Amino acid sequence: MTNKFHLAYFLTDSHAQAWGTAWGGNIGRDWALPDLYVAAARELERACFDYVLIEDNVFVADAYGGSMDVYLRNGLSVPRRDPLMVAPYMLQATRHIGIVPTISTFAYHPYQLARLVGSLDQLSQGRAGWNVVTGSSQRALQNFGHSGMEEHDKRYDIADEFVAAANALWDSWDVDAVVADRRGGVLVDPAKVRVPDYKGEHYSTRGPLNSGPSPQGRPVMAQAGSSGRGRVFAARHADTIVVKAKTLDYARQYRKEVRELAASEGRDPDSIKLLLMIAPIIGATREEAELKRQKRDADDLAAAELTLAKVSKIVDIDFSRFPLDEPLDPTGLKTEGTRSVLADFIARNAGRTLRQAGAIALAYNPDNTNLAGTAEDVAAEMVEIMQHVGGDGFLITGQTTRHFLAEVADGLVPALQDRGVVRDRYRAGMLRENLMEF
Repeated sequence: MTNKFHLAYFLTDSHAQAWGTAWGGNIGRDWALPDLYVAAARELERACFDYVLIEDNVFVADAYGGSMDVYLRNGLSVPRRDPLMVAPYMLQATRHIGIVPTISTFAYHPYQLARLVGSLDQLSQGRAGWNVVTGSSQRALQNFGHSGMEEHDKRYDIADEFVAAANALWDSWDVDAVVADRRGGVLVDPAKVRVPDYKGEHYSTRGPLNSGPSPQGRPVMAQAGSSGRGRVFAARHADTIVVKAKTLDYARQYRKEVRELAASEGRDPDSIKLLLMIAPIIGATREEAELKRQKRDADDLAAAELTLAKVSKIVDIDFSRFPLDEPLDPTGLKTEGTRSVLADFIARNAGRTLRQAGAIALAYNPDNTNLAGTAEDVAAEMVEIMQHVGGDGFLITGQTTRHFLAEVADGLVPALQDRGVVRDRYRAGMLRENLMEF
């Protein structure tokens, strides 16, 4: 019998790019409104998802051809709103689902971040998290006055310290420090508030936070480190880890390694929930799903250069320098950007032309998986995948339209619920409690 697994949703900037598609609605006109974010949160809560992870970056790219044109004309990661501004709308519209904004450590001081996310956790009664990213673009760092990025592993060393400082601030208040004792005339018990006075090589903060305790003690932390150093960071700190896997065997080995690393750090491996990223195609019939897949593949090939522009942005390599219709020679390709994306890009595309590589460059589904068909077909395959990986659940993504959200909430999730492998109602109140329910 398959154990229950968790579901989360990866809210990328794809909703903005959907403006020219069949189900994009009026997003080209209404892109600045919160309505679609709110609708997504409500639909996914109705489907009993654990959380929504809101993607982010903080720059307008010019990595492809040394120009911003391709990014601006096609809405590639621009315009987009700050996740910390979007999250309150989504939380106010819901009662159970967690909301996890992506936050770049280089863009904040630990005190500022701890206060912001701690306040979000208070206002949502324990449903906030943060997806930790260390930065992978020179342009992003330049926007905040930095001359450039530190070396890849050094960024994780600095992030270790950032997290330690933030945790010290959250730990400066006991969860029950606000006693509200009317008879005794005491609002906050002074014995339950401490001065952490954290001092590190890169950050220092006296504390305590003046915003009070977070309901969860510490808000839930998400991470997606795939490099060797990134895995250590995730095993050391994360409550939930996202893995984009080329193969299911990779996902299984990744989970095994991270659990071993967590144990070596003195953590309970079962306290970390690893979610495999997938992008299912759901149709009313298998034939409909296959037609949707064929159209997606044709669209991806036609837009291969746009996808290459996205990859250029992520890995800080200008792929416009290489011939589109010749195989890519990976010799000498190195990056201080997102190394896992570059490694996956090279591994998936041996022998393919760069145009062919662009057509599948950002494919989320692991090789040799189908994940296309009726809701029942996709649900059955998801169960098989979890049995193979031994993992904790899935981070589902796709082109975020109301149409796709309905396919997931009204098609896929009921098929999974019928199999008894996902929750059919919330039994806990806080995000961490939902993650630890099974």
